Amino acid sequence: MVNAWMPGAKRVPCTSPAGAHLQGGAPRAVWLTTESDPGALSARAVAQRLVGDGRSGHLVWNPRTGETVQLLPATAPAGGELTAGSPDRACEGRVCVVIRVIGWSHVPFTDAPLHELTPILRWLDSWEIPRRWPAGAPPAVLPVRRSRAQEERLWARGGHFGLSQVPGAQVAAPGAISPHRVLAPTDPPPDRARSLASPEPPALSAIEHTANGERHYASAASG
Repeated sequence: MVNAWMPGAKRVPCTSPAGAHLQGGAPRAVWLTTESDPGALSARAVAQRLVGDGRSGHLVWNPRTGETVQLLPATAPAGGELTAGSPDRACEGRVCVVIRVIGWSHVPFTDAPLHELTPILRWLDSWEIPRRWPAGAPPAVLPVRRSRAQEERLWARGGHFGLSQVPGAQVAAPGAISPHRVLAPTDPPPDRARSLASPEPPALSAIEHTANGERHYASAASG
C-alpha cells in the first residue's frame, strides 16, 4: 500500500493553500535549496519556520545529517511554492513532491555526502515517480529559458526536476547538482558519514526574497 507519509520521516504538519488541488498527469518530484547552512540548521527548524510563515512543501531534508521532515502528505499539493501566478505547477501531476534541501544553490549539495537519500527515493518510487531527469542537469545560474513548447514537453514526461527547470520558474535553485548522484545514491557507512567535519555555523540573518517570491532561510555567510 502506498503511504502518503514517508516512513521514518519526522512530521511538522501544515495545510495546502485553500483551493489547491492536484490536477492529475505524470508524477513529479521537484528539488530546490533553502539557501542556508546544513551545518547550522536542522530540518525541523526549517520546517517549523516555513509553517510559521505560511509556506509549505513536502519534505525538508538535511543531507549532512540525514534528518528528513515531512510537512504535507504526497496527496496534497504545495500550492504556489514553485511558480508565481497561473498555472500553478505545484498542482500538476498525480503527485508533485516538493523537496527542500538545506543547502546553497552556489555549492551543489551533490558534491558532499547525501545521508539518508535512499529512503527518500524509495518513497518517491512508491508513488511511481520515474527515476529520470528529463531536462538534464540543472544549471549553476539562472538558466537561459528553452522555448515554452520544449519546456512543456519535458515537464509533461514527469520524473525529477530542479526548481530552475520548472516552466515559469525564475530562480537558480538548486544549482548545478548532479542528477546521477541524486537518483543513484551511494550512501557512505554511518560512522564515516557522521565523522565528517562541519564548518562553524554562522549567525542567521533575516529572510531574503527573490524575484520569484521565494523566501530563503539564509545564513549571514551566504551573502
